[in-house]
Amino acid sequence: MVCSQPECQRRRRAEYHRQKLATDPEYRQIVRDSQKQWWDEHPGYQKQRRQQNPQLVESNRQQQRQRDQKRRVEHLVRNTLALDLKQSASEVWLLGPKVRDLDRNNLASAQVLILPSLGHPAASVAPS
Repeated sequence: MVCSQPECQRRRRAEYHRQKLATDPEYRQIVRDSQKQWWDEHPGYQKQRRQQNPQLVESNRQQQRQRDQKRRVEHLVRNTLALDLKQSASEVWLLGPKVRDLDRNNLASAQVLILPSLGHPAASVAPS
């Protein structure tokens, strides 16, 4: 028994579609062919949609930046190389209202910016 409300029916159909795609190769191929036919019949759709909705373009850029950043972090996690901050001339500063609570956490999320130290400028000596 399934609820007859439109939202419930939409959910039921979507779940059926997901399950069928996962288990039925013939159904999956029919869906792919149907999608390909639609895209072949509407070749300029994406370009036109982007031109008409610049906010979607910006939203997609932001989401892509987040995905790229996540991919870079995942790569670093799998990488066995690590930066030894003791050997670095950089300094690490923790800023924000919750910094005092970090000693009680065993997991902290942060964005780390590593800025090289410029060092102290050499004293200028007047030529004699």
